[in-house]
Amino acid sequence: MGLFQGKVAVVSGGSRGIGRAIVLMLAREGCSVAFNYVHNTAKAEALVSEVQGLGVECVASQVDVCDFDAVKKWIDESKARLGGLDIVVNNAGVIRDKNLLMMPPEDWHTVINTNLNGMFHVSRASIFHLLKQRRGHIVNISSISGSIGLVGQTNYSASKGGMNAFTKALAKECAPYGVRVNAVAPGFIETDMLEGIDEASREAVLKGIPLGRIGKADDVAGVVRFLLSEESAYILGQIIQVDGGLAIR
Repeated sequence: MGLFQGKVAVVSGGSRGIGRAIVLMLAREGCSVAFNYVHNTAKAEALVSEVQGLGVECVASQVDVCDFDAVKKWIDESKARLGGLDIVVNNAGVIRDKNLLMMPPEDWHTVINTNLNGMFHVSRASIFHLLKQRRGHIVNISSISGSIGLVGQTNYSASKGGMNAFTKALAKECAPYGVRVNAVAPGFIETDMLEGIDEASREAVLKGIPLGRIGKADDVAGVVRFLLSEESAYILGQIIQVDGGLAIR
């Protein structure tokens, strides 16, 4: 029997990268999963088939997390279809890196709307049910950029720093109702976001990572699993860095 047998999770941005690894981790542990995606229907459908092959229910929905009404409909329909809601993972995110001097306003707003407002929308649409049943988990996928700041990422750092503060505040609100809220802050992870990095930049990044390697999506999913398990029952409002030591200060 899996660790989360009979549970139901929603994962935003679940069709690729870290989100995909989290969806598969949950499914392997017996959890039914609903996830959203924005563009790549083929990848989403392939993941649904893979998850269903593990013997659990899975549903993918094309939903923009920037649209609160669409998110609320997605959460309500997923809960009804899968028979409940126990786990919320806020993973949807985008990057639009530029130094502030050259950053167009639309790049700022796109990142804030997706990363920060999207997290609010998914959490707000889910929170009543979790508090009412007096149990559940919210895990937010942040970034070391939200803690230490990275050049060219004023928008991304602001969104993830806001996510960290949101996590701590919501954790205090939810704890009396038996709902735990935490966050995971990855460093450099082998995902689509790193595909465009050139070899020289990759070598420079590796020099700053004490463990000497880029992380894998499963490294992040493993920490999410821990935070959702009873082994972390006394952990609340924490931002756990998964970065190979990059952000050690």
